[in-house]
Amino acid sequence: MGQSNSDLPLDGITVVALEQAVAAPLATRHLADMGARVIKIERVGEGDFARHYDDAVYGQASHFVWLNRSKESIAVDVKSESGRRIVLDLIANADVFLQNLAPDAAERLGFGSEPLQAEFPALIVINMSGYGSAGPRRERKAYDMLVQAETGMISVTGTPETATKTGVPVSDIAAGMYALTSILAALFRRERTGKGAVVEVSMFDSTVEWLGHPMYMKMYADKQIPRVGLGHAAIVPYDSFPTSDGAILIGVQNDRGWKALMVNVFGREDLFDHPRYATNIERVRNRAEVDELIASLSRVYSTAELDKRLAAAGVPAAALNDMGELLKHPQLEERSRWRSVGTEGGPIDAILPPMTFSDVEMRMGNVPALGQQTEALLTELGRTEAEISELRRNGSVG
Repeated sequence: MGQSNSDLPLDGITVVALEQAVAAPLATRHLADMGARVIKIERVGEGDFARHYDDAVYGQASHFVWLNRSKESIAVDVKSESGRRIVLDLIANADVFLQNLAPDAAERLGFGSEPLQAEFPALIVINMSGYGSAGPRRERKAYDMLVQAETGMISVTGTPETATKTGVPVSDIAAGMYALTSILAALFRRERTGKGAVVEVSMFDSTVEWLGHPMYMKMYADKQIPRVGLGHAAIVPYDSFPTSDGAILIGVQNDRGWKALMVNVFGREDLFDHPRYATNIERVRNRAEVDELIASLSRVYSTAELDKRLAAAGVPAAALNDMGELLKHPQLEERSRWRSVGTEGGPIDAILPPMTFSDVEMRMGNVPALGQQTEALLTELGRTEAEISELRRNGSVG
C-alpha cells in the first residue's frame, strides 16, 4: 500500500525547536514521526550536547539517534544578532516553537513568550524546564536523576535495602510526552479558534503527576510506599519467582487471579480460600509468607512449562528479558516493527513509533548530521550565497 506525506496526520505543520538532551527532542521526534517538519536549532561546532553522550552507534550517541530522526538540523550561533534573526525568521513561518534552554535564556535571546505571542498570535510556544518558571528551585539544574530524587520517585524505586533511579530517564520522558500532548491539544484548539498558546511543561510537574498513588497513600493513610524491588507495594503476589532453570515474573491483580493461580496452575485447591491468602489485603499483610509459598510451588517447573501453564490459566506472567532478548523478541519480529534509518555513520535499525495508524505508517526519516540543512534552510529564508558565506565566515552559522 503506497502512501504520501499528505497521509501523515501532521503534514503541513512546522516546528522550530531550540532543544537539547532528552525531554524536548523526544516530543519533537514524535511530531516528526507524525509528519511535522521539525527544524532543530543546534549550536555551531558542538550541536545538541546529547550528540556526545556516547559513541555506541557508528560513532554517534545512542540517545541522539533515538531522539532525532526525521528532523532538519541548522547550526546557528543564537547569541549573535544575525543568528537570532535567522531563528526569528524560522519562527515566523512556524506553527510551533519549543525550547528547553536554561531559565530566562530564551527571554535574554529575544525568544520570550510574550513578544513572540504579540508578533505571532497563532504561534504555539512550548517552554520546557526542570522545575517550572517560578518557585524556589526554578534556577537549579534539573538532570533526570536529580528530578527523580527531588520528587521522591527514588524513594519508591529499588529494593528495601537500596533506593535507585529508574533504568531509563523517566522524568525526561514524562515531560516530553506531556509536551507532545499539549502541542497536539493546542493545534486542535487553534483549528477551532485560530488562537495560539503558551504552554509550560516541567520535568518536576510531569514526574509528580506519575506519583499519584504513592502521594495519596501518604496523604490519606500516612504510609510511605515501601521499595519492594520487582514487587508491587499494593498487590501480592507480584514478583519474580524461581523456576527449575531460571525465574519468571507473576502478577496476580485480583482474587479471581489468585484462585486461578492456586487451582489451575498449581493444583492447590486447599490454598486459594485460606484466610491468610484469600484476599489481596490479607496477601499484602502476609507478603513474605505468600511469596515463600509461591516460590516453593514455582520452582518445580521449568520456565517454559510454567509460562505455558500460567498463560492457559489466564494468570499474568512475563519473561525477565534483558536487552539482547528484547532485540530478538518475536513480538517485534512477527509484527515487522523494525525499519532502517539513515545516519551520518550509516544505516541503523530503528523501531516504529508506538502509535500505529491503520492507513499510514509513521515517518522514519534520517538522523541529521550537525547543520546538515543549514544552507538549504538559509536559502529558503531568502539569504543569498554571498550572505550565507559571510554568515559562515563570522561564525553565525555552521
